[in-house]
Amino acid sequence: MTYFVLKYLHVIGATVLLGTGAGIAFFMVAAHLTGEAVKAAAVARIVVLADFVFTATAVLLQPVTGGLLAMTAGYRLGEGWIVLSILLYLLTGAFWLPVVFMQMRMRDLAEAAALAGVSLPAAYHRLFWTWFAFGFPAFAAVLAIFWLMIARPDVSVFTF
Repeated sequence: MTYFVLKYLHVIGATVLLGTGAGIAFFMVAAHLTGEAVKAAAVARIVVLADFVFTATAVLLQPVTGGLLAMTAGYRLGEGWIVLSILLYLLTGAFWLPVVFMQMRMRDLAEAAALAGVSLPAAYHRLFWTWFAFGFPAFAAVLAIFWLMIARPDVSVFTF
């Protein structure tokens, strides 16, 4: 029973990470494409909140449920597919953490522009494109982690 509870929680957490990431990206891009500071500010406020409520919670729980799940199932944490998953998870985090701060800054810039009744500033646009670029390696890493969790391939080069 413990195994199935841990697996359920781990799958839910992974789903939250993938779904929230994809949803945040979609809404941020859609708001940005309007070019309207009011819409960009409103969406960025929601996105920052969603990242703290959903993404951050899942980010903290995934290693816990994953480690407990591996131990319960009898996997060694040094198995290649687990090590590679952890490395990709850290890579994802290396892109996600700066993105959170970029989103907060974009929110602030968009709110200031909306209050002043002016267009989104150049600093907002620079941050947006950096944010956009950071999403690709992070999203690719998450997809690779999903594949590793499902396929559990023999990746002995990463075995410890």
